[in-house]
Amino acid sequence: MFHTTTHRRRVRTTAALMGAALAATAVLTACGGSDSDNAEPSATRTAANGDVYNDADVTFAQQMIPHHAQAITMADMTRGRDLSPQVQQLADGIMAAQTPEIETMTGWLTGWGEEVPETMRDHANAEDGDMEMGDSDMPGMMSQDDMEALESATDAEFEDMWLEMMVEHHQGAIEMAEDEQQEGEASAALDLAEDIAAGQTAEVKQMNKLLAE
Repeated sequence: MFHTTTHRRRVRTTAALMGAALAATAVLTACGGSDSDNAEPSATRTAANGDVYNDADVTFAQQMIPHHAQAITMADMTRGRDLSPQVQQLADGIMAAQTPEIETMTGWLTGWGEEVPETMRDHANAEDGDMEMGDSDMPGMMSQDDMEALESATDAEFEDMWLEMMVEHHQGAIEMAEDEQQEGEASAALDLAEDIAAGQTAEVKQMNKLLAE
């Protein structure tokens, strides 16, 4: 009996030690992988100018700049056409609001030392007439074919086509702005995202009302 009891104690002790070793290994493995596996996807950074921002802020600005540029180009297409005053007023408002917003976001990226994206309104692109935006994954962006179809539309076709395309374009911008509000860090970017979401939501309602008339 003595030998059996002693053997059982040894088995239990060995099992306990093995369990403790496995647990310790698991803890060490988890700690060792925390830097890569559990790192925050968008860590906060401080720019040389003192701005606090993260990757979501950079993405927001880099995508919204060409997105706005396309909307301004669409607004430009209303010039010289026989359109309703309401549509022309919408186009003028889009241009007035989004042009300075592009300048603001360009200033952020420059101050953060991040790349400023080229847009279809850059001189290099304007000279060769290229209407390709280059980022089909961006929500609400029109394709080159869409833009060419809009440009070549008759006045009778243009107004409804423009409204339908601009509604889709705005909905994409609203989606991008909402993503920034959830994931961004820079206070100025968060404020602009809120303004874009509110302003373009109101314009979508107005455009849908015009399409229904």
